[in-house]
Amino acid sequence: MEFPILSLMLAVPLVAAIACLFLGAQSARMVALFATLFDLALGVLLWLNFDIGGAQWQFVERAEIFAGFSYALGIDGIALMLIMLSVFLMPICILASWDAITKRVGEYMSAFLLMEVLMIGVFAAQDMFLFYIFFEAGLIPMYLIIGVWGGDNRIYASYKFFLYTLLGSVLMLIAMMWMVNEAGTTDIPTLLNYDFSPQAQTWLWLAFFASFAVKMPMWPVHTWLPDAHVQAPTAGSVILAGVLLKLGGYGFIRFSLPMFPEASAQFAWLVFALSMVAVIYTSLVALVQHDMKKLIAYSSVAHMAIVTAGLFAFNVQGIEGAMMVMLGHGLVSGALFLCVGVIYDRLHTREIDRYGGLSINMPKYAVFFLLFTMASIGLPGTSNFVGEFLALAGLYKVSSLVTLICTTGIILGAGYMLYLYRRVAFGEQRNADAARMPDLNAREWMMLAPIAAATLWMGIYPESFLAPMRQDIAALEVRMARAAPEGDSHLRVGEPMERNANFVAAAHDAEGAH
Repeated sequence: MEFPILSLMLAVPLVAAIACLFLGAQSARMVALFATLFDLALGVLLWLNFDIGGAQWQFVERAEIFAGFSYALGIDGIALMLIMLSVFLMPICILASWDAITKRVGEYMSAFLLMEVLMIGVFAAQDMFLFYIFFEAGLIPMYLIIGVWGGDNRIYASYKFFLYTLLGSVLMLIAMMWMVNEAGTTDIPTLLNYDFSPQAQTWLWLAFFASFAVKMPMWPVHTWLPDAHVQAPTAGSVILAGVLLKLGGYGFIRFSLPMFPEASAQFAWLVFALSMVAVIYTSLVALVQHDMKKLIAYSSVAHMAIVTAGLFAFNVQGIEGAMMVMLGHGLVSGALFLCVGVIYDRLHTREIDRYGGLSINMPKYAVFFLLFTMASIGLPGTSNFVGEFLALAGLYKVSSLVTLICTTGIILGAGYMLYLYRRVAFGEQRNADAARMPDLNAREWMMLAPIAAATLWMGIYPESFLAPMRQDIAALEVRMARAAPEGDSHLRVGEPMERNANFVAAAHDAEGAH
């Protein structure tokens, strides 16, 4: 394409964000909705023009700002899918806020549009410091969304969110400055092929891990997430679970695994250990929750643990599965928070025991809620099944023990999600107010129906999502293969993995394309 589509995708919501600051409430809503829909259309155009099997980096834009810092944008298939997830959820977030947000509407819409700019920037940045600016600046609008428009305990939750995520990133910035000094460039594609010494990789990996582990979030640095979700407005929870949690996984894929492969193999045992604890612990905690948002928040930690375990399986299936879990979880968790928001707007409580029997007076809502519940537990034909199956298949090649424990977490996930659905949708209607709640209106249909369609599309035809990423994941695997752990001896890190002839041929093909 001849025109700079990535810059345009950044400029549209940025201009709209500035405009919303000077507009009335209804005008700000309309401008925000139009800007996010326009960015969605640009995202579709980006996807349609992405050359599967072509160059790794496409739609590249580059302008030297000053020595050592460039405005450099470009995407591969992995970044493309995460950008599409971002631009797909943003118009839905605006619709979810249409009636729920009544104070300082212009500032609220401006914060969401700025969030969209920064999310797209993270996935499109090709300069290391530009990535860091986008990565860290995303804290600001989400901090404001929680702190200004959140619940009664919003100040505590917003400060906790900000401090947790900021402190981890300070170490990453120091590591970035050392890397640039060592390699003599800030260009991410160049750094992907730079060989840092094994000793340096250890410290660099730990510095990046401090930031990405909080963003995921991994146990035990996950405690900010339930508080942030409970206090955030509905749309804030949607974008936090749908996209912001994926920044950590994207960081592992873009930096930790390809730039520090020996260190990644060295610390694979640590990632597996934390992932196993997270899957079991947070699933058990979710089982005893009385607040619907907290239950879904803890389930997000468990799902992200499947992502980290799959990424550090050091094989194509594991990484493909981790990416599909991120995409599927982005859709399904966002939809579940929307389902909570629908009934919260009517009854103004998230207490599970205040509901019951909603399938009687809200049958359409109950159908959507059931679909997203089934997708969350990985029902075949829905989005999460594909990702979890691939991640566990890749993980099984590395460690049967880790696979067994992660699978146990999935079984627990079925327990707490079905338990939630039974208490909300079935049973007796104990609360007269809940029994009188009306079913979905047109705006709520427009929120839930697109996510339902995307969830089924991903489950029935996952190849359309895997195809753009396959070449990039294969190239990443080639970069990692020299340090991959072998079989159940994953504790004996640093040993090369034996590969059969077919794998070697595929690796050489990917290397040639790279």
